[in-house]
Amino acid sequence: MVTNQAGINLIKRFEGCSLTSYICPAGVRTIGFGSVLDLDGNPLDVDYGPITDAEAEKLLVRGLRSAEYYTARLVDAPLESHNQFAALVSICYNIGSRSFQRAVFRMHLNRGDYQGCADNFWQWRRGGRPSKILPGLVRRREAERQLFMTPDASPADILADWLGDKIHQ
Repeated sequence: MVTNQAGINLIKRFEGCSLTSYICPAGVRTIGFGSVLDLDGNPLDVDYGPITDAEAEKLLVRGLRSAEYYTARLVDAPLESHNQFAALVSICYNIGSRSFQRAVFRMHLNRGDYQGCADNFWQWRRGGRPSKILPGLVRRREAERQLFMTPDASPADILADWLGDKIHQ
């Protein structure tokens, strides 16, 4: 499974894009859409960058593929929608595979408790040193929860949305 457009949009919205490296609220050097690695796969150093928009997209895709791999590997429960997978990939992209592996929400999911999984996303709203609740992570976890709980749109829903957009233009 690959991340759907809703998941990609969520990641881009909350990560933002910086073509120069910066220290994120968690205290980690970051570039592009939240990448902690350079184009060669090495940890970012203080002198790295700037990068182009195309390079930022390339880093995003590499990060997505990694998060998709670990999400698929660490989730044993059958997922009910592409939106569930996309929400989990967004969290994994943000917190990393090691944190994803030990997360309580993942344990709920692997026991078949989908609601319990979604209801525990909030536990990953802290960042920085010292650790504190970050408003951006509170909003992100709620957006991921909403995506996780939203069934995939049927072709009829997509057509209705498209027709509605065309009628209202």
